[in-house]
Amino acid sequence: MNNLYTIKQAAEKVSTTSETLRHYDRIGLVKPCHKDELTGYRYYSEQELVQLQTIELLKTMDLTLTEIKDILQQNDLPKVIALLKQAEINADEKIVRLQFAKSRIKRAYTDYENKLNNLDNKNGDFFVKHISKRVIMLSNKLEYPTLDNLRNYHNHFYNQIEEPLQSQFLFEDMAGMITTSEKTRLFAICLKYPSREGLTILPEGKYLCGNCTEENKDKVLQKLLQKARTEFGVCPDVVLHSIVIIGILQWNYQIQLLIQ
Repeated sequence: MNNLYTIKQAAEKVSTTSETLRHYDRIGLVKPCHKDELTGYRYYSEQELVQLQTIELLKTMDLTLTEIKDILQQNDLPKVIALLKQAEINADEKIVRLQFAKSRIKRAYTDYENKLNNLDNKNGDFFVKHISKRVIMLSNKLEYPTLDNLRNYHNHFYNQIEEPLQSQFLFEDMAGMITTSEKTRLFAICLKYPSREGLTILPEGKYLCGNCTEENKDKVLQKLLQKARTEFGVCPDVVLHSIVIIGILQWNYQIQLLIQ
């Protein structure tokens, strides 16, 4: 039959599946123009292909099949225009969300690249670097990093803040762990905060640092402490672990000891 397409051919032309076209037929959205009584084969004309292409376009605007059916069957032109304008608004909002998601993805891989570049040494080697003053918020309960608490890490800290004040805080995209003689706690670095009340200050200065893994961090820490005593004459009472993300589900540490 001239200018008629089987369900498989029609599905391929509009970049969908045969089962999708069968579903459209069942709900009365787009029906084939011809059905062979002997074989049961469905056939679509160019007119149905135009309808199917329109449906695929409207679906990208997050319209439901019910809304799309209403548009296609609508004889009230002003209502059709209103529905399409709303679809355009939905598309604009989706573009904004996708652009935001793209920027987050770019920021994430850029951050990973920076962290990789900032690994100044191989595991087990030590170095001294100057670090500016940091204002941090200690977790009220989290002690060690896990897959669970590193996911949506900052939400935990925002939940510690009274709701009216949450918008006044902004955290750096990193995680850290601080150990004193009293306790170990995870922390977040505050980029914006209304006051320093309840926050902890990490002083500016020179820090003796060493990169390590979960497996060797205790051994590396002991070597760092010994080096701080013998070469710099200090016995640090605070140990910092900067958590360095090295993969989607993996992290290493950079131990930091204030020596001057």
